[in-house]
Amino acid sequence: MPTKSKPKKKAATDVVAPVTENAAPPNDRADRRDPYQFVTDTILRHLEEGVVPWRRPWSREVGKPRNFHTGKPYRGVNLLLLGLRKFASPFWLTFQQVKALGGSVRKGERGSTVVNWGQFTPKQDDTDSQAANGRRKSRFYLKEYIVFNAAQTEGIEFPPIASAAPMPKSKSVEVAEQIVANMPQPPLIMQGQRDMAAYKPSTDTVFVPPENSFASIEDYHLTLFHELVHATGHESRLNRKTLVEHDGFGGKVYSQEELVAEMGAAYLGLEADIVQDDHLNAAAYIQSWLDVLREPDHKRWIVIAASQAAKAADCVLGIKPPTIDEAKP
Repeated sequence: MPTKSKPKKKAATDVVAPVTENAAPPNDRADRRDPYQFVTDTILRHLEEGVVPWRRPWSREVGKPRNFHTGKPYRGVNLLLLGLRKFASPFWLTFQQVKALGGSVRKGERGSTVVNWGQFTPKQDDTDSQAANGRRKSRFYLKEYIVFNAAQTEGIEFPPIASAAPMPKSKSVEVAEQIVANMPQPPLIMQGQRDMAAYKPSTDTVFVPPENSFASIEDYHLTLFHELVHATGHESRLNRKTLVEHDGFGGKVYSQEELVAEMGAAYLGLEADIVQDDHLNAAAYIQSWLDVLREPDHKRWIVIAASQAAKAADCVLGIKPPTIDEAKP
């Protein structure tokens, strides 16, 4: 759970006007909406309504949101943004992709925002230190795209949705155990040595209480997933800054790392069809994240944590992460 910080207004999840697909660098568009703030405001709005978006980032019955044109699933924060829309189809397209496939967007439909990293090189008149030393480097910035769900289009034939039936409890437990057993280069896992779950980077050890000390076997596996996500940040794995530069319980870096672990555990849980019960979205838990994410200088946290959580889940699952354009529609 994050540290409580000191104590913006919510933005709609959807927008009417399409955003250009060739967004300019931030300094070229003074009136450009801040995509970091948009994402944070969207997540805050759902937290204020009692919904923790990363607890159930997508529906197994529908499947992970994916771009129909490229066939690639959306990742990171886009998984949250599109999952929150609750459409019955996993397929999404940009306006231009809909047109290219001979279809159209139904009149009155509103698109949904996704984000992607853009790249630009500073102008020749840039006066920063890099430019002065003749070492102009490309910089990354966040840009927005608008996509439409298959249910919002017409004139395109989409394949049937291969719905995944809910797993029996015994199967979920089996899959969760396989995920842990098959993790490449795993940390040492010590069960029953302590009464609290924890990850100790200095010895690369995960401590988890015995299964019978949890309210359910599902809670046990979600807790273990949480600690394994922490372990992916070890310098021998992803070398994640929020883990290796840990500032102690309650610190700013600690809270960022906790957000990564919370999201990563949820991603892994859905692989085994394990989702934390909604009644466990305790008011204190939600309020703690509201306090943290409302801080003006924390507006990048959701975007960065969701990306890091996806990489962490891939690390546990032994999946090679995609390149920087992972979120491109």
